[in-house]
Amino acid sequence: MNEKEQSLDFLYKTLPEILIPWYLKHARDLPWRKDRVPYHVWLSEIMLQQTRVEAVKGYYTRFLKEFPTIADLAEADEDRLLKLWEGLGYYNRARNLQKAAKKIISENNGVFPSEYSEILTLPGIGEYTAGAIASNCFDEPVAAVDGNVLRVISRITESYEDIQKPAVKKQVKARLEAVYPRTRCGDFTQSLMELGAIVCVPSGAPKCGVCPMEDLCVAHRHGTEQKLPVKNTKKERKQEERTVFILRCGTKIAVKKRKKEGLLAGLWELPNISEKKTAKEAMEILSEWGVSPVSLKREAIRKHVFSHIQWNMTGFYVECGQEAPEMEWVCKNELGASIALPTAFRQFLDEDFFQNV
Repeated sequence: MNEKEQSLDFLYKTLPEILIPWYLKHARDLPWRKDRVPYHVWLSEIMLQQTRVEAVKGYYTRFLKEFPTIADLAEADEDRLLKLWEGLGYYNRARNLQKAAKKIISENNGVFPSEYSEILTLPGIGEYTAGAIASNCFDEPVAAVDGNVLRVISRITESYEDIQKPAVKKQVKARLEAVYPRTRCGDFTQSLMELGAIVCVPSGAPKCGVCPMEDLCVAHRHGTEQKLPVKNTKKERKQEERTVFILRCGTKIAVKKRKKEGLLAGLWELPNISEKKTAKEAMEILSEWGVSPVSLKREAIRKHVFSHIQWNMTGFYVECGQEAPEMEWVCKNELGASIALPTAFRQFLDEDFFQNV
């Protein structure tokens, strides 16, 4: 083993003995850390994907109140499930939760699988989530390696390897698993996540002065913290122009269901088309749809960013003379209580326009 490998080996071996005590003292008080019930850990990890911790707290509590067990989730009405997920985005996460719940009920007698390899077979669960559940709930020495963990390791070891390469992630995972403690595997997993979330942060200056690894971190020693981690430049998001129709007819609002495939598959939407139209063109389209536009109240510009595409949206608020049969016309309270409308469209629900609905 050369000097560089010896140094890396030492750094990895010190992680559990330093980070676990630090975590036990400084861990945030989060609702999903109250216990190690697999269903609870699983739900939290799925909700936390692409979503801020503060935003997830309320969703997590409401979701478990309505679906307290895996069996309840498996039997849930999909529209109700998606309504509870409304605002979290990435709705396939919710659908996959239910698919996995049904699989657990039908193939495992309702008992959550206890081994990493079995957890990995559930719909919507990848290596990271399976590792988090296996280590936290079953004390299995399996690492959960995400962007936070890769950033922490890149800085501690001053690695300039591209963390978006699967080989780099695989290597970090293997090195971490080689030093997992015999007990408290979950605490070690959580400590790495916590360090990346609250100390070794991605934007702005990392909080090196309160980092338990400050004295050993090679990047900190060399002043290279903010140069790491290395990532390939992401592809520029595709831009798509859309025209959205916010239609009111009497006391009802127009909504439609999207197709069962593609972006936002099977969810409700405000009527829209994938082109940018002028007000005159928009009114002509509405006439063709049979809603008999009475008056254009106003126009609004909004945008919504997905992982791979950005919608640049022009919204037209229109008072209509009749309900087109191709659309669903619902009262505002139905929209609030039972219809899941993605954030891309909910941002058009202007209170002034709908105050009498």
